Amino acid sequence: MHAGFHPPASLTRDLVLVGGGHAHARVLKRWGMAPLPGARVTLIHPGATAPYTGMLPGHVAGHYDREALEIDLVRLARFAGARLVSGLAHAIDMQAGVVHVTGRAPVRFDVLSLDIGIEGAIPDIPGAQHILAAKPLDVFAARWAEFIAAVQAGAARPDVCVIGAGAAGIELALAAMHRLTGAGAAAPCVSLVEARGTIVSELPGGPRRALMQALELSGVRVITGARVTGVSAGAVTLCDGRDLPSALTLAAAGARPHGWLGETGLALHEGYVAVDAHLRSTSHPHIFASGDCAHLTHAPRPKAGVYAVRAAPVLARNLETALRGTGRLERFRPQRDYLRLISLGDRRALAARNGLAASGGWVWRWKDRIDRDFMEGLSDLPAMAPPPLPTRAAAGREVDAPPLCAGCGAKAGRAALDDALANQPAPVRADLIAGPGDDAAVLAHGAGVQVITTDHLRAFTSDHGLMARIAAVHALGDVWAMGAAPQAALAQIILPPMSAALQASTLTEILAEAGAVLRAAGAELAGGHTSLGAELTIGFTITGLAQTPVRQRGARAGDVLILTRPIGTGVILAGEMRLMARGRDVMAAYEMMARPQGRAAAILAPAASAMTDVTGFGLAGHLATLLGPDGPGAQLTLGAIPVLSGARALAEAGVRSSLHAGNLAGAGPVEAPAGPVRDLLFDPQTAGGLLAAVPGDRADAVLAALEAAGEPAWRIGVVSGAFKGIRAA
Repeated sequence: MHAGFHPPASLTRDLVLVGGGHAHARVLKRWGMAPLPGARVTLIHPGATAPYTGMLPGHVAGHYDREALEIDLVRLARFAGARLVSGLAHAIDMQAGVVHVTGRAPVRFDVLSLDIGIEGAIPDIPGAQHILAAKPLDVFAARWAEFIAAVQAGAARPDVCVIGAGAAGIELALAAMHRLTGAGAAAPCVSLVEARGTIVSELPGGPRRALMQALELSGVRVITGARVTGVSAGAVTLCDGRDLPSALTLAAAGARPHGWLGETGLALHEGYVAVDAHLRSTSHPHIFASGDCAHLTHAPRPKAGVYAVRAAPVLARNLETALRGTGRLERFRPQRDYLRLISLGDRRALAARNGLAASGGWVWRWKDRIDRDFMEGLSDLPAMAPPPLPTRAAAGREVDAPPLCAGCGAKAGRAALDDALANQPAPVRADLIAGPGDDAAVLAHGAGVQVITTDHLRAFTSDHGLMARIAAVHALGDVWAMGAAPQAALAQIILPPMSAALQASTLTEILAEAGAVLRAAGAELAGGHTSLGAELTIGFTITGLAQTPVRQRGARAGDVLILTRPIGTGVILAGEMRLMARGRDVMAAYEMMARPQGRAAAILAPAASAMTDVTGFGLAGHLATLLGPDGPGAQLTLGAIPVLSGARALAEAGVRSSLHAGNLAGAGPVEAPAGPVRDLLFDPQTAGGLLAAVPGDRADAVLAALEAAGEPAWRIGVVSGAFKGIRAA
């Protein structure tokens, strides 16, 4: 080893956080500010965001937009150096030490923490499919927005029924009445139904009377001592036979623990994970739990988010102690009671504690400030100090150069590649039909041809399973672009330094995820090579078979240009690396990149004059290759080019991939109005779409076939012989 070389810390222990609840969100922020060397952190959660339920009634009332109450887990995970596995955990294998996630390979753990909340209890009654639960938030928010829009358009009656008159149900009913009244609905009707004889039975008389008064003043109809026996698209039926009008029925009738916890072998209390004073399972000392899914055996408390928030610092310190394997665990001492702040629909709220109550606009402003402070604490992520710049450097070194992007943004520039290829001798093998300049090498093979290509990606996400899927789709793109059927693959994997146990589990997950993609495409993962290095890199060499390959060059005047994916992955990934991209946009980009394109290629290939996949050189660079140095030009319609959600805003903010400047210089003549879409023409794409030049008389049929197959595609321009280069308008 050379003097002065310091390899990155070897990973030795896996910490897995299941659920993106309030405690885990705060643990991630603390971890980002003081990580434990050698520990790999994984968060398993379905989706890019987690809801802050304290602001949900304000969203229903129209005071907050949806983003205001979403905790961006993608940003938090990036800040913490953690991987985010987007999926639903549904089982824990204690003996194997893995968490099973729907649609994913199992995730290994040494230390595990659960913060998965509770499930909304929808009554098991006829018509239950018509009941809308508050979780998951994205489904609830979308349905609520659709309902309000339908009411405003006169397409739906302004009738809402809320089942369950606890504090949550009361907040929803009051918020719904406020929103419907503000939406201009004529005679809105909101009903609140409770099976017990009183509302908010968990509160003493003073606060309960104050809430009943608020319901009466708002016009909410309160029905107690009535059990719901059925729900239809337009009504709720009670046990006494009455029908209440309800164009939208909401459930707030209590909650229950997740059923799959009962199959884990963990000690439970009424279905909740039993934990001791250290938030550690009473039966499995390497497993912790907090929030509503946990039962504090040393100090039982009601289910309330305030306890999860206050437990977070203790949980973070105890998780670190467990990972270190030394030190004393800290006790969690929850407060005996807590202040309840209950929204009253309009910009007023009720404060209740120790049997006392106060309400008014000042309470709402107090609650609003507390809620916003909590969310700002999870979104205001401090810039951590970078390593000090060297005091001495060779000439030409860019001291303030932007950080190197990953994915295809880490590709060598086109100019350097062209210079290197220009010095290569011409091929002499008779069976090599095509080499540099096409998406893949083409070899004579029986009555047809065999294509062979290789590609690898510097990891842009710590989720190595997702990275494996994207890398496999990315490498398959060259085979698909030539109209070939994938045949066999060899993997090239560089793992960061880690223990033998982590090497085995990481490779198992990578090969399982990539193997699933390759096998679904018709190829088999036949072997490969693995080594350790500074960071994760995944690549594949893939062969494919075809009768007549589709070439990159060959676009003809009159051809229609068809693109199968939006552009913008380069700026999305660059923005995510800088904590500037929205988690929802990042996750949508990941999902697109991981989606195979074999069906689209099979439809395009028989008709295409030329085809390629849009990757590192961007749409403009790959279109220039499609046209050829001596071929026709292309006329693009900027408004027809699909762009990923969030990419336009990031481009307008000046975010660029580190390969952008090289692509701009290497694309040849491009005439286009200044603006974000023009900039995105040079954005390097990872696992980008197929770009095909299809004869004009076949384009409509091809687009129709793609639509029928469920494959997105856009007509973005035409090939023209009237000029050279690329023009866009």
